[in-house]
Amino acid sequence: MRQRFLCIHRSQAGLSLVEVLVALGILIAVGVTFITGLTVASKGSLVSQERVNAESLAKSQMERIKSWQYDDANNPPQYGDAKLPDDDIPDGYDLIISAERLDPKGDGTGNDDGIQKVTVTVTLNGEAVLTLENYKVDR
Repeated sequence: MRQRFLCIHRSQAGLSLVEVLVALGILIAVGVTFITGLTVASKGSLVSQERVNAESLAKSQMERIKSWQYDDANNPPQYGDAKLPDDDIPDGYDLIISAERLDPKGDGTGNDDGIQKVTVTVTLNGEAVLTLENYKVDR
């Protein structure tokens, strides 16, 4: 009896181990790139939302200070009582308010010339996120 050997032509051959490993490597690289892109986009979205929250808080606080009575008695001016209620400030955020007298007349800041620079700093978990400066005038 003669044995027959099946002869497979090169065009009919299956994938070699090297070809499979190269294809698998390409798939892994594409997957890692895709997941990294999603992570970066997600982090960017989170940072953007934190910035929007901080800007909204700072503007609200500044408007509240502007509507508050002008402080010409203290040097530096004190607007801590004008701070937004804790219920209006989201968890993790805090507001730091500072003010200073300006001296447009050049006669020193010991007397009030009717203009103050107010700074509101918004922090998130103790780290400064946004600082807003504006001016308050005595009308």
